[in-house]
Amino acid sequence: MAPRLQLEKAAWRWAETVRPEEVSQEHIETAYRIWLEPCIRGVCRRNCKGNPNCLVGIGEHIWLGEIDENSFHNIDDPNCERRKKNSFVGLTNLGATCYVNTFLQVWFLNLELRQALYLCPSTCNDYMRGDSIQEEKDAQEFSKLFMSLLEDTLSKQKNPDVRNIVQQQFCGEYAYVTVCNQCGRESKLLSKFYELELNIQGHKQLTDCISEFLKEEKLEGDNRYFCENCQSKQNATRKIRLLSLPCTLNLQLMRFVFDRQTGHKKKLNTYIGFSEILDMEPYVEHKGGSYVYELSAVLIHRGVSAYSGHYIAHVKDPQSGEWYKFNDEDIEKMEGKKLQLGIEEDLAEPSKSQTRKPKCGKGTHCSRNAYMLVYRLQTQERPTTIVQVPAFLQELVDRDNSKFEEWCVEMAEMRKQSVDKGKAKHEEVKELYQRLPAGAEPYEFVSLEWLQKWLDESTPTKPIDNHACLCSHDKLHPDKISIMKRISEYAADIFYSRYGGGPRLTVKALCKECVVERCRILRLKNQLNEDYKTVNNLLKATVKGNDGFWVGKSSLRSWRQLALEQLDEQDGDVDQSDGKMNGNTLSKDESKEERKEEEEELNFNEDILCPHGELCISENERRLVSKEAWSKLQQYFPKAPEFPSYRECCSQCKILEREGEENEALHKMIANEQKTSLPNLFQDKNRPCLSNWPEDTDVLYIVSQFFVEEWRKFVRKPTRCSPVSSVGNSALLCPHGGLMFTFASMTKEDSKLIALIWPSEWQMIQKLFVVDHVIKIIRTEAGDVSPSETQYISEPKLCPECREGLLCQQQRDLREYTQATVYVHKVVDDKKVMKDSVPELNVSSSETEEDKEEAKPDGEKDPDFNQSNGGTKRQKITHQNYIAYQKQVIRRSMRHRKVRGEKALLVSANQTLKELKIQIMHAFSVAPFDQNLSIDGKILSDDCATLGTLGVIPESVILLKADEPIADYAAMDDVMQVCMPEEGFKGTGLLGH
Repeated sequence: MAPRLQLEKAAWRWAETVRPEEVSQEHIETAYRIWLEPCIRGVCRRNCKGNPNCLVGIGEHIWLGEIDENSFHNIDDPNCERRKKNSFVGLTNLGATCYVNTFLQVWFLNLELRQALYLCPSTCNDYMRGDSIQEEKDAQEFSKLFMSLLEDTLSKQKNPDVRNIVQQQFCGEYAYVTVCNQCGRESKLLSKFYELELNIQGHKQLTDCISEFLKEEKLEGDNRYFCENCQSKQNATRKIRLLSLPCTLNLQLMRFVFDRQTGHKKKLNTYIGFSEILDMEPYVEHKGGSYVYELSAVLIHRGVSAYSGHYIAHVKDPQSGEWYKFNDEDIEKMEGKKLQLGIEEDLAEPSKSQTRKPKCGKGTHCSRNAYMLVYRLQTQERPTTIVQVPAFLQELVDRDNSKFEEWCVEMAEMRKQSVDKGKAKHEEVKELYQRLPAGAEPYEFVSLEWLQKWLDESTPTKPIDNHACLCSHDKLHPDKISIMKRISEYAADIFYSRYGGGPRLTVKALCKECVVERCRILRLKNQLNEDYKTVNNLLKATVKGNDGFWVGKSSLRSWRQLALEQLDEQDGDVDQSDGKMNGNTLSKDESKEERKEEEEELNFNEDILCPHGELCISENERRLVSKEAWSKLQQYFPKAPEFPSYRECCSQCKILEREGEENEALHKMIANEQKTSLPNLFQDKNRPCLSNWPEDTDVLYIVSQFFVEEWRKFVRKPTRCSPVSSVGNSALLCPHGGLMFTFASMTKEDSKLIALIWPSEWQMIQKLFVVDHVIKIIRTEAGDVSPSETQYISEPKLCPECREGLLCQQQRDLREYTQATVYVHKVVDDKKVMKDSVPELNVSSSETEEDKEEAKPDGEKDPDFNQSNGGTKRQKITHQNYIAYQKQVIRRSMRHRKVRGEKALLVSANQTLKELKIQIMHAFSVAPFDQNLSIDGKILSDDCATLGTLGVIPESVILLKADEPIADYAAMDDVMQVCMPEEGFKGTGLLGH
C-alpha cells in the first residue's frame, strides 16, 4: 500500500477541480477513504495507517494460531519456591547487611551455640530486637558488639548450658606480663578475649601475625615501667601470654586500619597465607591438653576500599565436612569437600600496587580479602551434637509452611483463571477478527489504538472512547481518518455490547461541513503561490495620491507565511488532536500558555498599530501599496486593520512624542544645573572624612550613599533615568526617628552606607531636592583643662535599642545564609596562583546577581523608588524599606571582585567543612585530606563543624594550600565514600545493653 502522505493527497485530489459548493457525497466518501482496497495478510507487512480498511498488523497474529497456555498468565510456578529438605538456606540482603548475613551463617553452623540458643525461652528474643542498621559499617565492630550483647542477654538464663555458652565456645584468657629488668619482679594483668586481633601489615603468613601479637616489647627511656618493688621507674619487658584457648578461635585479620596520612580508614589488600590445620601449642603457656585447630570458616570482603564492597562467607559443615559459600540468598556447595578461594581473589578490583598471588601448598590458602578466620578445636570424631528445634520455633515454621501451601493453591487457582480467561479471549478474537472487515455492508469507525489494546493480552480492555476524534460539529474529523479503522456494524455491535463507550461513528458521522471547508482551504493554498507573484509585481509600481493603503513592512515581508499559517489553523489543529488520541492531551495550563502565545503574535498589518489602536506615527515601519495589491491581501486577511493613505496618524501618540522630547530637554537642563551646583559631590572630590575632621567647619551633614549613587546615574544619563527629587534620609532613621549609626561605626563599617556633605553643599541640596529629615554631626569642645576633649554629637541622636536590633539582624543574616557565594584561592608558597583543573561542580559564574543588576539600563525601576504622578522618582519613606536598603548596600560593600585563579562556590551556613572540602576537591582536583584551609589567618580544621560556626560568611575568601598528592587511588575512593557522616550502629540493640 502507498505511504500515508500519498494516500492523503489522493483522498483530496478532487478538490483541485471541484468548488466548495459543488461537493457531493461521493467526494465526502473519497475524502474519508471509504472505498480503499483492504490489505491482505501475508502481503502487507505492517498496518497502513492511511487506509481505514487495513486491519493487518494490529496485533492479531498472536491470536490466530495455536497459543501456549503459559502465555495467558505471568505467574511463576509456586513450587519453584519450595526448599530442598536438609539443605542450607540463604539470607536476604536488607540493604547493606551482607556482613551481618555472613556472621549469622557462621554462628548457625556452630552446633553448640545453635543448640543453646534453641533452649532459650521465646521471650528472650525481645532483648535482641533493635532498629534496622542504616548503612554498611565495620564488620569486625559488629562481631564484637553482637557477642557482647548476646553474652549479656544469656547471662540472665537459669540453664547453665545456655548461660555460659558464649564463654564456653569463644572465651579464652591471656595475661599482660611485665618483668622489671632490675629486680626481676613479674607483674601480670589477666584479661579475657573472644577473638585475637592480628596485625597483618608487613607479614605474609598467619603464624607471623600470631608471633608478632605475642612478641616481647621493651619499655625504655620515657616509656619506662614503674616497679613497685624498686619504687622507681626501671627498664622492663612486656608481652602477652596465652593462658587458655576457646573451642572456637576467632582470628581477626586487621585489614581495615586508620591511615594517619589521609585521616580515614583504608583496607590493606595484601596476601596472607594460612593453613587448614593450626597448631597453637607453641604459643600457649600452660601445656595441658590439645591445642590443634582446624579451619571452619573464612570471612571475605570483596573490594579495595574500607567503605564499600561486599561480604561473603566460606563455612564448613561440621557434620558432613563439606565447604559451602554463603553469598546472601545464594548458597554454593564446594566440590570435593575443599575450600576454594581463588574466584574471590579474581573478583577484587585491580589497583596499581597489585601483587601476584603467592603459591600455596596442599592444605594452605592465600587471600588478600579474608578478614576473619574461624578455627575449631580438632577432635578425632565428627561432632555428635543433636540440635533439636524448639517447639515454639517449630510451630512458627509449620505456620509459615501452611501459609506457603495456601499460597501455592491460590497461585495455582489464579493461573487457572488466567488460562481460562485467555482461552475465552482467544476464541472471541478468532471469531470477531474474521467479521471485522466491513466491505459493502453497513460500517462504523473505531480508533486503531482501541483495536490494538483489545488485541493486547497484557492490558484489560477499556470502553471505546471516540471523543478525541470528533470535529467541532461532533462528527468524525476528516484528518482523524488516518488513526481510525472502518469495521462492520456486526463487529461494532458486539464491541459496544461487551465494552460500552461511544459515541458510535456510523455513516452519518461523515462531516460534510468539514470536507467543504477543507476543500475551500486547499483551493486557497493552491492559489496562494500565484497571488504571491501577483502582489510582488503590484508592489513594484509607485502609488500616487490618496489611492493607496498603508501596510506594515514586516507584514509585507512575511505575508505569504502568515497566510499559510492562517489557512493551516483554519484547516484544524491536526497535531494537537492527534496528541489527544495518543493520550497526550495538553493540560489546561499548557493550553492557556499556547493561547497566550498566539495572542501575543502579531496578525497581518498589526505591526503598524499604535497602543491606542490607531495608525502609528513612525513612517519607517510602513509603506503605501495600491488598491489592487490591498484587495489581494484582503482575501487572505479579511480582518486585518485597514488604513487608507489619507488616514491621519494617532493624535495621542503625537502628543506623547512631543512631551517626551520636551521632557528629555528638561531633564538635560536639570542634570546640567545640578552637576554645576554640586561638582565635587558628582565627581567624588574633596570629600570630608569623620576620622580626620576638617578644621574649617564644626558641622557636617549626612545623606544616604544610595541617594548619591542614584543622583549620579541621573546626571550621567538624564535621557534614560528619571530625576531624583527627594533626599530620602528616612532610610537612615529608625521608626522612632533616631539615627541608626554611631559615630564610630560611621568611620568604619557603616562609612559605605552614608555620604558626608559640606555645609555649602547642604544649602544647595535643600534648594534642589525635597529634604525629609536633616541629619548632621556637630563637633564641640568640652572641658576647661588642657588638653580639651572633642565631642561629636549627632542630630537626631542615636536610638540604642534599634541600633542593637540592627546589629543582631546583621549577625543573624551572616549565620543563616543559604546558597551564598564564597571564593576559594589556591596558594603555593603563600602566593595566589591559577591552576587548571577539572570542570567545576556546584561553582557559580564569576558574575554575581548584583553585578548583573548594575549592568541593567539605568532607566529600569529600582525597588526602593516609585513613580510619582509628575514622572519623577520618589523614594518610599517607610521603615520596612530600611532593612532591605541596609541589606542591599551591605551586599554592595561586602561584594568581592573575583580575580583570576579564584573559584566561586555556592555554600550554605549549615553545611559542614567536610562537605565544603568535597566541593573544593571537584573544583581544584585536591583530595580533602590534602587540603589546608584558612580564612583571615584562622585555620579551618574541624570537618564536622558548620561553615556558620567557623565564621565563613558570604563573599568570604578562603585560602587553599594543598599538600603533595598521595598516589593511593583506594584512599581517594575511601574519601568519596565518607562524604556523609557515619551513623555506626546508633539506634540498634547492639548499643543498648
